[in-house]
Amino acid sequence: MSKKIFSPDRRLFLGQMALGAAAFTTPGLFAEELIKTPPQGEGPFYPDKLPLDTDNDLIILNKNITPAVGTITHLTGKVLDIKGNPVRNAVVEIWQCDSGGAYLHSKSGNKDKEDKNFQGFGRFLTGLKGEFYFRTILPVSYPGRPPHIHVIVKKGKKRLLTTQLYNKAEKKANEKDGLFRRVKDPKARATLLLDFKKMPKSKIGELAANATIVVGLTPDEGE
Repeated sequence: MSKKIFSPDRRLFLGQMALGAAAFTTPGLFAEELIKTPPQGEGPFYPDKLPLDTDNDLIILNKNITPAVGTITHLTGKVLDIKGNPVRNAVVEIWQCDSGGAYLHSKSGNKDKEDKNFQGFGRFLTGLKGEFYFRTILPVSYPGRPPHIHVIVKKGKKRLLTTQLYNKAEKKANEKDGLFRRVKDPKARATLLLDFKKMPKSKIGELAANATIVVGLTPDEGE
């Protein structure tokens, strides 16, 4: 089983897309005091069998030419420590359901309608600035949960964070979600929200979103 982990010098075309997405979505300078990204439950559907392809492009599976169904979304971001220093060489994993609500898991709902062209899971090794990039689909809701993307950040054998990122535009659905409501601090909640925006030069309606993930490391631990 392949366990490819892509770093910024791999898949040049994706790296170029990431730069364009980041330029469009990256916010201003960080405040002096960074807010640690709140942890969220892993949930029951972390893949019980990883795909043969675990790279950062969830749209194209292996050597298939048929893309996954859904709105193509470029997710860029950085992993930082609590002092704002980049966390280099950390593995960022994401997983989410396909456009029909099915996860890459044997007990997921809608398995009979699973999109076989959606990878459902990906990994990326952060670069010198702590940056990461994924090409995926706009997350969708399924019974009981608002749209979200699961995220795990690891460094070496240590898991630094398990969390979930939500669509900022789905305000009503988010407010009804038990996991999201557990985060009481509005500023901490805001770190879990993704602002999906249309990419101006895209001819197929692609979206871009940017996330800053802050883990509870000291600068020494970050190194």
